[in-house]
Amino acid sequence: MASFFGVSARTIERRKNQPAFAEAVARGKAKGRLSLRRSLWGLAAKGNPAANIFLAKNLLGYKDYFVNELSGPDGGAIQIGPAPEMSVYSDEELKQLRDLLSKAKHPRQG
Repeated sequence: MASFFGVSARTIERRKNQPAFAEAVARGKAKGRLSLRRSLWGLAAKGNPAANIFLAKNLLGYKDYFVNELSGPDGGAIQIGPAPEMSVYSDEELKQLRDLLSKAKHPRQG
């Protein structure tokens, strides 16, 4: 605001304490909000998806829901069996398993 009027920020801060100035600032902000609201309603009326979603969330209380729950068969618990018996694998097979796990944990970028 100070830049627009060509004065210092300190001048604006000092003038905000004057009732007439504070009222003028409040009126200007209200006009700006009204203009923005009209524009948003216009976009929504023309079928703009983002405007419609924004208004639905802010005026109607709509929300996005994310479910990160994992479950087993029929919604039950995930059954975890005993660890596999590693002694049945050869040294070469164990090395291959370690390599696969390493690649899964640290995939190459690029």
